[in-house]
Amino acid sequence: MDYPLHLTSQLREHLRALRKARGLTQAALGQMLGVGQARVAEIEGNPGVVSVEQLMKVLSALRASLVLRDDHTLEATASQSDAAPLSFTASANKPRKPARQSTNKAPIVDVSSPSGRSVTIRPRKGSW
Repeated sequence: MDYPLHLTSQLREHLRALRKARGLTQAALGQMLGVGQARVAEIEGNPGVVSVEQLMKVLSALRASLVLRDDHTLEATASQSDAAPLSFTASANKPRKPARQSTNKAPIVDVSSPSGRSVTIRPRKGSW
């Protein structure tokens, strides 16, 4: 099932629900991740301050994945097929800054998803 997220507060609810749906306590999930129960509580309580790498590890442990969907493409497709138009958010119309090049020379970490796809992530120094 897909859970569209627009705010980190929504992520908080879904992380907790996924953990409980898997029958895991915070301590058990922490053991899978190599962290303590308190760190899992922090991640669930404020997922907006967690690195993408950490979030990917949590999702992998919960047998879930992160999917990015291009809402702009969906809106264009809907308008071409005479479907009801989708609303644009103010942020969707803002020009985006080019991505900064990473200067982090940390080793590459490979994370496998349940579907077998491999995601390469450069860990941040001092994470966890």
